[in-house]
Amino acid sequence: MKRAKSALISVFHKDGLGPIVEKLNDLGVTIYSTGGTETFIKNLGIEVVPVEDLTSYPSILGGRVKTLHPKVFGGILNRRDNEGDQAQLKEFEIPEMDIVIVDLYPFEKTVASGASEQDIIEKIDIGGISLIRAAAKNFKDVICVSSMEQYDEFLSIISENNGATTLAQRKSFAAKSFAVSSHYDTAIFNYLNDDEPVFRQSFNVSKQLRYGENPHQKGFFYGNLNELFDQLHGKELSFNNLLDVDAAVNLIKEFKGEAPTFAILKHNNACGFAQRETLAQAYLDALAGDPTSAFGGVLIANKEIDEATAKEIHSLFCEVVIAPSYSEAALQILKGKKNRILLVQKEVEFPNISYRTALNGVLAQEPNNITDTKEGLKNVTKRIVSDSEIEDLLFASKICKHTKSNTIILVKNKQLCAGGTGQTSRVDALEQAITKAKTFNFDLKGAVMASDAFFPFPDCVEIAGKVGIEAVIQPGGSIKDQLSIDYCDENNIGMVFTGTRHFKH
Repeated sequence: MKRAKSALISVFHKDGLGPIVEKLNDLGVTIYSTGGTETFIKNLGIEVVPVEDLTSYPSILGGRVKTLHPKVFGGILNRRDNEGDQAQLKEFEIPEMDIVIVDLYPFEKTVASGASEQDIIEKIDIGGISLIRAAAKNFKDVICVSSMEQYDEFLSIISENNGATTLAQRKSFAAKSFAVSSHYDTAIFNYLNDDEPVFRQSFNVSKQLRYGENPHQKGFFYGNLNELFDQLHGKELSFNNLLDVDAAVNLIKEFKGEAPTFAILKHNNACGFAQRETLAQAYLDALAGDPTSAFGGVLIANKEIDEATAKEIHSLFCEVVIAPSYSEAALQILKGKKNRILLVQKEVEFPNISYRTALNGVLAQEPNNITDTKEGLKNVTKRIVSDSEIEDLLFASKICKHTKSNTIILVKNKQLCAGGTGQTSRVDALEQAITKAKTFNFDLKGAVMASDAFFPFPDCVEIAGKVGIEAVIQPGGSIKDQLSIDYCDENNIGMVFTGTRHFKH
């Protein structure tokens, strides 16, 4: 145990600092400070020693240099059990600093506010980050409070122990300090970096999940879900819930601003999807796509869920429902199931890089931000696809883009008839989709087909043509494209190329 006799306080956020200062004063701890923090402490009626009096040097360069001085850092970094260090403290009249309390300039918030580059640069903390590193390094003798989020814990410790701290406590706060400093530097690097191909990511918010993909696996989420959702009801999101929610949010984003659209997802893939004049009908037609797989799925809508839609949803066991909003009547109905998770999705920007672990490293890539459009289609067959077919083809392509490869998507009248997902061959994916469509009594005559990649052989268009598929959308690019085109021409099938592959592994 070490009992503190002195403290250096230099913080940006003063909220919650008052009780700490008062407690330190009650304990007889000498307090050093500077700038706005010094003024704050004086206004509490508590004696404080200005750092300028200690260093005999004023704050200079508009406040950029205040605490960067040997008398400050010597007081923090000296080793109490080192005779040479202690002799130098006496020689240069340097007081020991037992506590360092810092709260850094809000760099990330300044960036997020859209401030000018000059304002952002001024929020890169120099003195504060240096104080944190010095105090955390010397945790054997010094305790470092590096963020306002730690104020309450620190106050509790010094209140219970009469101003003393244990080595374990000081080491714990040191670890927190380096977490703060490394996160801060990562944020600055990512703001300034334009071309360095290095991986730097840091999340201050984390959450331990009930378990990972399976109960015997530990699971964690690093990030702030509150930025993306308001949870109105239900249990906590699980690891698998989060994967499905991620897939659902990215899929429905393709249909923002369009007619009422409803999706049902299971294991990251859409098992039901439809667009209709009302959301209730969109839900019912999405459910018809695969009512078996919908059990325990994740539901998402691009419009407010109203009472009529909620009544239909309520009879289905589902894990999560996501929408931009809910009517009061809808909420009352959907809250009827205790564990059903209800999320309101907020308007936020998604990251411009996606990551996943692979082997002993990390894969990073830009998101697949290309959505196939009418203007980008190239008709390659004698039969020109109709406007209504183009609508279905683009509808199918959007779903295909967000379905695990190899994939085939079958759509008719803006309703997902079936999908073949995650297959090792495109023929297997198509046959899986056809089998599912027939299982749920879909007539595929007049339906359209989307493929996430080109057809290396004409077998897929042959199989599709035999069940009534009349239009196809695919990237093109195979050396044997002409074989597929020839079959379509011989059997009055329309086909368009997009030029864009949509693999999703």
